[in-house]
Amino acid sequence: MKDYTKVPEYFNIGVAVTDAHLGTPIENRDALIVEEPGENPQVCTFKELSILSSKFSTILRNLHIGEGFRVLIRLPNSVAYPTTFYGTMKAGAVAVPTSTLLTPKEVGYLASDSGAKVLVIDKKSWPQFSEELSGNSELEFVFLTGEGPLPPSKNGIKIFDLSESLDQSFEIAEPARTKSSDPAYLVYTSGTTGYPKGVLHAHRALIGRQPASEFWFHFQDHDKILHSGKFNWTYVLGTALMDPMFRGHTVIAFEGKNEVSTWLELIAKYECTIFIGVPTIYRQILQKTNATKADVPSLRYGMCAGEHLTDEVLKEWQTRFKLPIYEGLGMSEFSYYISQNRYSLIRPGSAGKIQPGHKVKLVDSDFHEVPPGEEGMIVVSEEDPGLFLEYWRLPEENKSSRKNGYFLTGDYAKLDEDGYIWFIGRKDDIINTFGYRVSPYEIERVMKSHPAISECVALGEDIGNSKVLVSLCVLLLPDAQVSESELIAFGKERLAEYKAPKKVHFFSEFPRTKNGKVLRKELALKIQPAENNPARG
Repeated sequence: MKDYTKVPEYFNIGVAVTDAHLGTPIENRDALIVEEPGENPQVCTFKELSILSSKFSTILRNLHIGEGFRVLIRLPNSVAYPTTFYGTMKAGAVAVPTSTLLTPKEVGYLASDSGAKVLVIDKKSWPQFSEELSGNSELEFVFLTGEGPLPPSKNGIKIFDLSESLDQSFEIAEPARTKSSDPAYLVYTSGTTGYPKGVLHAHRALIGRQPASEFWFHFQDHDKILHSGKFNWTYVLGTALMDPMFRGHTVIAFEGKNEVSTWLELIAKYECTIFIGVPTIYRQILQKTNATKADVPSLRYGMCAGEHLTDEVLKEWQTRFKLPIYEGLGMSEFSYYISQNRYSLIRPGSAGKIQPGHKVKLVDSDFHEVPPGEEGMIVVSEEDPGLFLEYWRLPEENKSSRKNGYFLTGDYAKLDEDGYIWFIGRKDDIINTFGYRVSPYEIERVMKSHPAISECVALGEDIGNSKVLVSLCVLLLPDAQVSESELIAFGKERLAEYKAPKKVHFFSEFPRTKNGKVLRKELALKIQPAENNPARG
């Protein structure tokens, strides 16, 4: 088997994704197409992306922003995103991608925590953020994208127009000679303290993604990939900006309000061969359209991650589109290392198999590897190049998350005799009810098959006296009607008694993260009786 742990001493993500294609037929291929309603598509070839990112790298280095400095990027999907993301890494600096959904105070916290010297943001958003960020003592430079006049510099922060700066940059410096283990990008994820925590990745992360490229994707020469996500999300950074572009494939992205019809139209327009989204997107396409394979004849398969793919969505998609959806499982700290793929049958309910090349095992509380069929925590070898470097400025968490040469993911699962992973949940998500440990995802997978349910979340509800019941929080489909007793009966018919929901709570919406994931802890607080919930007492 190929050794995926071997990495060269020197490596740079920005160079590998852009400059490496120069002088090949790929250089004139479109690297990125961004569609936005009412606007002409933004189109950039690999050669153009190489030049633009190299220019931004040179601009940064002329401002003495180089090795180790952080550049915070808050941009919508656009050509400017990979330009600045890869340009930052070419300069030897660390890119800090952030969501456009974050508020000024949230971005202010990330800028302060990361110690960013540079901010890249669009002109429409800057007026809302300028006051919050102008007081940041470390921020020195702001690059603005988009149309409109350039506002004056404020509080010593110099402001530049990104497009003008790139147009006026005629010098292209050599990229920084970074080592594979040097910091490349810093992403933020939910923390246990109530504040986001930074997850720092090295340039070797791209090499560590090779198993995903080979055993989750299975690229063909002229693949075109449509991704429904925003570039800031780790999932999208990897499966849109990194994996396809590293291998010279065209990526199509969208900026605007998500409409189900948009994805089908874009697949048809650009003859996309791979579609990537979250399971919710697939469910909406099935619920809100009558589309079939005939409407998207170029499509070879779909991919999904971010939430569990339910049996009914997978089966209906296969029935209507005659195509597979390959699910992946990963985390901000370690990309996507478990997935379905074309080399093995899809087993509904399982996230697939551990990709070849990753040293991963399931262990019990004594750190002994568990046999097939038994629950264990997923741990990952620290030798894996795809594993993150460290939690940013969190020494205690770095120490507690490593043991015996392994990273402790905090994810629990079972491995069957054929090597398929059956995800149980995060340690904090698992429901302990009357002596049983129950996976909320198994309950949700079954209950989502009810024709009235759009989305559901299984939680443990404390009813006092140290007793916890399995409860189900439900979002119904439009115009759907169903009673609590009907759903309880539905669960009892399909789940073991201890797993079946005993209570049902109906909601009009769920609390979510900026990326759309359900905030389980916040939802749990909403269903706890006041006497058992200090937050409601």
